[in-house]
Amino acid sequence: MSTMAQLAIVTAACTNLHQTSKCFSFTFHIDGHKLASVFTTTSGRDTVTIRSRKKAPLLVTCSVSKPSSSTEISSTARIRSEVLTPFRSVRMFFYIAFIAQASLGGLIATTQLIGAVANPSRADSVIDIAKGLGIDIGAASLFAFLYYRENKIKNAQMARLSREENLSNLKLRVDEKKTITVSELRGFARLVILAGPSSFITEAFKLSETFTEQLIERGVLVVPLSTDGNVPTFEFDETEEMKELTNKRRRLWQLVPLLTPEWSEWLDDQKKLANVSPESPVYLSLRMDGRVRGSGVGYPPWNAFVAQLPPVKGMWSGLLDGMDGRVL
Repeated sequence: MSTMAQLAIVTAACTNLHQTSKCFSFTFHIDGHKLASVFTTTSGRDTVTIRSRKKAPLLVTCSVSKPSSSTEISSTARIRSEVLTPFRSVRMFFYIAFIAQASLGGLIATTQLIGAVANPSRADSVIDIAKGLGIDIGAASLFAFLYYRENKIKNAQMARLSREENLSNLKLRVDEKKTITVSELRGFARLVILAGPSSFITEAFKLSETFTEQLIERGVLVVPLSTDGNVPTFEFDETEEMKELTNKRRRLWQLVPLLTPEWSEWLDDQKKLANVSPESPVYLSLRMDGRVRGSGVGYPPWNAFVAQLPPVKGMWSGLLDGMDGRVL
């Protein structure tokens, strides 16, 4: 079969595979001394790669990654929840045991009360039985409330840990040759995520100029996420006397978010949780351990970051590593 005939078959097959393909490419590669054709199409999270060589059967490899749900609790988040609150499961077990015991006692007291009311000879014991029934009902209600509150706190904690886990898996580009995940910066940097129109990010870039050196000393790195599809404009002073400051500003703003739909999905969940409008420009400040320490609508308070965060180097670096602020 000729190369053109193979290409026609591949195109038809991939068109039927997915009707909303976003990327299509066909290139020739020299593999040793043989000419090989490669066809790749991507649609959402589906990737299809097809390689064909002369005098060789057509090989089609399809890989589909299951989209992750923001509401799904990962096993890692469950383990972290158990580590943070190791006695919660024990408390909840005893709450259930006490509820069952009080409910059983209330059931027995109810049958006794019915019998005492129906039998005039046992009228003197009605008050005592009623008191016991009231105690059982009160105990069951109390432990049911404690269990409900504990379970609510547990679900909120696991949801927060799951969001943190999703955040740690998001990808960043450091430069043209290096791509990392957010988790790889734990212990090394405090990220400040900016999400909004390109004009908002550009203005935040200008406002940070005065605090550049102090922010770098505190390990702050900015992740600008443009929500309007435009690339923000960063203007650096290239004069010789400003060279050192310009290098620090480039370092402060060097990170670029990759796979922006995943970043946007994560930020939308955060906005929904905080009852913030999806169109509002926001910032999120992360601790050194990668957990969210602060957030807000509008421009980030660079001066507050300088005042609150300890330097990452010097005599206070190890002692104050945990002083990033409470977790939200």
